[in-house]
Amino acid sequence: MARARILVAEDEPSIAQSLDFILRRADFDVDLVGDGALALDMMKRQSYGAVILDIMLPGMNGFDVLRAVRAEERLAALPIVVLTAKGQANDRRTAEAIGASAFITKPFSNAEIVERIRELTA
Repeated sequence: MARARILVAEDEPSIAQSLDFILRRADFDVDLVGDGALALDMMKRQSYGAVILDIMLPGMNGFDVLRAVRAEERLAALPIVVLTAKGQANDRRTAEAIGASAFITKPFSNAEIVERIRELTA
């Protein structure tokens, strides 16, 4: 069975490297990107099993990326986990209203990230 490819859109290098490490250790292939517009471009060019999307990204914020993905027929069903330090209830409601598959706040549990991605790529 092919390994699922995960796109991680995170602009904080230490968090991106941490996610890369835990996902690879859990047997996923990982692409890292630190810019929202570039993340959207990569989703259009490459097939992913799931995306981990930070909200506060340069170029295009995560909410706008999520809106664009949900509006595009080919990408509309792509599982997207919103990962953010902005854990306020309003941010969660916004992410869910736009179509986030899951919402995880920083600091995150490595086990929770892996479990969510496994559920979404099964």
